[in-house]
Amino acid sequence: QVDLVESGGGSVQAGGSLRLSCEASGYSYSTIAMGWFRQAPGKGREGVAAVDSDDATFYADSVKGRFTISKDGAKKIAYLQMDNLKPEDTALYYCAAGLTLSCRRLMSLQFNEGYWGQGTQVTVSS
Repeated sequence: QVDLVESGGGSVQAGGSLRLSCEASGYSYSTIAMGWFRQAPGKGREGVAAVDSDDATFYADSVKGRFTISKDGAKKIAYLQMDNLKPEDTALYYCAAGLTLSCRRLMSLQFNEGYWGQGTQVTVSS
């Protein structure tokens, strides 16, 4: 099994930054894609960003140029650097992972597929 532990959520002013982290255990980063989804009140779940074992990345159009996904050198933690945050970014953010998936495939995961973290709240005030 894969265990995911998230941290880094919080409240910031519009234009500010946050850095989310997701520590993974129980598998090898060499064969797993990791990414982030978000769920805003009254909205559907949205794939935000993903990175796969080949270090290819994917970003939703709404966050391109503002968010950056990366892994640490030991390939144990995935990060989501969020800059120039907007009120529209307010949501519960979930880390997700899948075995032998591309970053694009990870963004289509259903909630009963793959592995998921507990979620971390991001709130952006105007």
